[in-house]
Amino acid sequence: QVQLVESRGGLVQAGGSLRLSCAASARTFSFYDMAWFRQAPGKEREFVAAIRWSTGNTYYADSVKGRFTISRDSAKYTVYLQMNSLKPEDTAVYYCAATRGYYTAIPGPDQSSYDYWGQGTQVTVSS
Repeated sequence: QVQLVESRGGLVQAGGSLRLSCAASARTFSFYDMAWFRQAPGKEREFVAAIRWSTGNTYYADSVKGRFTISRDSAKYTVYLQMNSLKPEDTAVYYCAATRGYYTAIPGPDQSSYDYWGQGTQVTVSS
């Protein structure tokens, strides 16, 4: 069974930094792309960033470009989301996701392309 296990989020002040991780089981790892999404209270889940596992190519939402960095550690089957210059509007539950199939381009915001999801982790940014 495929599992994506996210690290604990946390509470951070505006302007601060936080790094999330999402670990997949090595035995079941066969993903092409991995991504982070987030859902703020009362809002729909939205795309944050994605990475193509084989090449390391990345894709970011405009709202986080220049502040967040997605990366992966192939040896650990783990994807990271480094979040800098955090703002109160970044407060949300963050979800890790992965695709089972290959897409010519990184799916990015297309949530239907992602086959596996983590349980979510809360990130709260105080002003």
